[in-house]
Amino acid sequence: MRAEYDRQLRELEEELFDMGSMCQQAVAFSGAVLIGDDETLREQVCSLEMEIDKKDRQIENICTGLLLRQTPVAGDLRFVSAALKIVSDMERIGDQAANIAELSRYISEKPLLEKVHISDICCVVMNMVTDSVEALVKKDEILARKVIGDDDIADELFVRIKEELVSLIQENRTEPQEILDLLMAAKYFERVGDHAVNIAEWVEFIVTGMHDDRECGH
Repeated sequence: MRAEYDRQLRELEEELFDMGSMCQQAVAFSGAVLIGDDETLREQVCSLEMEIDKKDRQIENICTGLLLRQTPVAGDLRFVSAALKIVSDMERIGDQAANIAELSRYISEKPLLEKVHISDICCVVMNMVTDSVEALVKKDEILARKVIGDDDIADELFVRIKEELVSLIQENRTEPQEILDLLMAAKYFERVGDHAVNIAEWVEFIVTGMHDDRECGH
């Protein structure tokens, strides 16, 4: 019985880490597609998004089985409970990456990208996702806190991008629809950063038993 319990916990960890790796790839590819308009990468983002959805369902089934049949306690219970929350954020990251890749089809004026800080927010958010997954793998509370702090940078970049795009509209420098599409892409990156923060906060919970400044049980 204990051997089966340990096996299921290991399986949960492995599947969760695999899903995190897929999210890292999806965000990296979506940024590359937006800047470079690579059709092959766009298709890979769509494929990854579908794989992430499948992984989400698999992990939820593993967690449900552990909670119903194995009754984990203490640190194991925190990990399984947090995993259910984390996969929801990872699934949303996959969705946002796919949205960015799809939007890239309609941003044909690539020089426009050089006039705003879109590559910067892409880089910051990509690092946030990578760090949140690494924090999860290593159960690294310090790295998790770094991700949470980096969200301010992503938010500031989004505000700057909005201001830059407004200026371009006022100057009649490009098509308004492309401006709106690029604004949506920036918003999707900002949301990916928010989901990375959520993952980091659940890593803190796994390590400390604390979430949202409240003690959640040990």
